[in-house]
Order: sequence, then C-alpha cells, then structure tokens
Amino acid sequence: QVQLKESGGGSVQAGGSLRLSCEVSGHVDSTYCMGWFRQTPAGTEREGVACIYRDGTTFYADSVTGRFTISGDYAKNTLYLQMNNLSPDDTAMYYCAAEFLWLSGAPSVGYWGQGTQVTVSS
Repeated sequence: QVQLKESGGGSVQAGGSLRLSCEVSGHVDSTYCMGWFRQTPAGTEREGVACIYRDGTTFYADSVTGRFTISGDYAKNTLYLQMNNLSPDDTAMYYCAAEFLWLSGAPSVGYWGQGTQVTVSS
C-alpha cells in the first residue's frame, strides 16, 4: 500500500519561498509520474502543478514555470517542490500524488496524500 505524507506548508508573504516535502512509503510504479496538485477552496478540480518521472523528465503548469522546481531524492523516498517568488494566486491546498499521467490530470492519480496548506499574503 502506497502512503504519501506531505509537509512544509505554511504562510508566507508574496515574493517568499517554501519547500514542500512528500515522504513516500510502499512500492510506487515508476513508469508513471509523481508530483503535486493544488486545489483552492473555490476550485472544483485539483490542478496539476508539477510532475517528475524516474528518468528526471519534468512537467510544470504554465502558471508556475520558472518559479517552482520539482525534485526527488529516491534514496530518502522523498519528493520535493521548491516554490519561489510566491504570489497570493498560489494560495491553495497542495497534494502529493503518485502514479498518474500528466496529460490526464487528477482523474488518473493512483494515490493521494492528505495535503498541506500554503497561504500567500500580499
């Protein structure tokens, strides 16, 4: 059974940075992507933020390209999301996700974490 546990969320001012971590336990099928989604209180669907394949291939949402960086430390079974130059529009619950296809989005996710809140004030 795969379990994902996020940490690192919090409150920051616009322009600040946060690093999210996702501890992974259990066997994850490495042919699929691992990554991050986010959802706002008003959002009806979780938005894909970034994903990374085992070979290092990465994908990002247009809204975060150049500001966010996804990485994985496979020795520590941990996934990271470095978020820089944060804006109030980045305020959301951020979810770690495993075994999904980037182009298929949230409906294709095999496993979800519980989420960690990121709040950015102006």
